[in-house]
Amino acid sequence: RKASPVASPRTVSTADPLERAEKAFAAAKGKLPRPLRGETRHRFNDSRDGTNLRWRGVDLAGSVGDAVTAVFRGQVVFSDWLRGFGLITIVDHGDGYMTLYGHADALLKNPGDWVEGGEILARAGNSGGGYQPGIYFELRNKGVVENPRLWLAR
Repeated sequence: RKASPVASPRTVSTADPLERAEKAFAAAKGKLPRPLRGETRHRFNDSRDGTNLRWRGVDLAGSVGDAVTAVFRGQVVFSDWLRGFGLITIVDHGDGYMTLYGHADALLKNPGDWVEGGEILARAGNSGGGYQPGIYFELRNKGVVENPRLWLAR
């Protein structure tokens, strides 16, 4: 009589999706897709016209209504009006990584929603006053802004 093969035990991850995604997000540095197709109007750390302030993200040109996509899988933690950012969506990618998509014309996701990389989460605009149409994109790690150029694919 032949012995039946012994099945190896399966490992089942009990980690929540953010815990599973966090290492993948860090590994995606330099490979993330741009959230909006369009030229970069203002780069990270450029001075803001007429002030002592600096850009803490990138200002990407676009037309009102252009699709704004998540750069990576994550959970929407804020999607509403925020002074200084206009209509903004913030996505938590786990392990302290968050991306911000500001000055939108329309927000398509709600707090608690999960998004995949490349999924449309907003429409480009100029909310918040005084901005040309497009999107403001910022990346933070544990609350500290990081240069998005180092994270986005070229």
